[in-house]
Amino acid sequence: MSIRILLSFLCAAGVTAAVQAKVITKSVSYEQAGVKLEGYLAYDDVKIPAGRGAPGVLVVPEWWGLNDHAKGKAEQLAKLGYVAFAADMYGGGLVTTDSKKAGELAGQFYGKPLMAERAQAGLDQLLATGLVDPSRVAAIGFCFGGSTVQALAYSGAPLAGIVSFHGGLIPVPADAAAKTKAKILICHGAIDPFIPKDAIDAFSKSMNEGKFDYQFISYAGAVHAFTNPKADELAAANNLKGIGYNAAADQRSWSHMLGFFHEIFGH
Repeated sequence: MSIRILLSFLCAAGVTAAVQAKVITKSVSYEQAGVKLEGYLAYDDVKIPAGRGAPGVLVVPEWWGLNDHAKGKAEQLAKLGYVAFAADMYGGGLVTTDSKKAGELAGQFYGKPLMAERAQAGLDQLLATGLVDPSRVAAIGFCFGGSTVQALAYSGAPLAGIVSFHGGLIPVPADAAAKTKAKILICHGAIDPFIPKDAIDAFSKSMNEGKFDYQFISYAGAVHAFTNPKADELAAANNLKGIGYNAAADQRSWSHMLGFFHEIFGH
């Protein structure tokens, strides 16, 4: 075979592989403390390095449950070459658009070990796929999910980093500095009415005193839930104030996350 023919063949094969590459998604059943859970796995198998595994990202949803917002973020990550697993925090893939119900569901986790334990179950499933390089794993979360990934990091989970998008700020446990392995990125709406200034001050004080590796970025004009395109619709349906989508903050925070991933993963 001539070199010209061989090169043509290889180029054609490369084009075919690129065309065939697509994001694979699947529901994954798992369990934690007797609760049956239904997570969502997304990856592009063509982009997973042979013999090494890809960087992995656990995605923890808002208090609405494992809805299209969280799944969509997992798919976005998969297109970029990450293996993403969107965790089910409530069981059975439960989703709601009722803020009262969402508050009841999320309320069972705050201030309790269950928050980190349920998230750890999702992380375990991500690692169990065999697609992930265990030394390059992060967790991201939105609103309730942002609080959750903070709690997961404080528990000593084997994470290179976490990203909290418009999440409530979890008080830092006394032993967290010694246990936390993750670098921390907080993406915050500058006029989020649900996060008072004293909470931000206390969080920053704890981070500094504990010598955590953290970044806290505020986005002008952004309120709570600024990454969710359906936030305004949900706010109107539930008569909620201080919640809304902000396209600029959404795009900027995603870009900041990718820069953070490049730092912690080299990817």
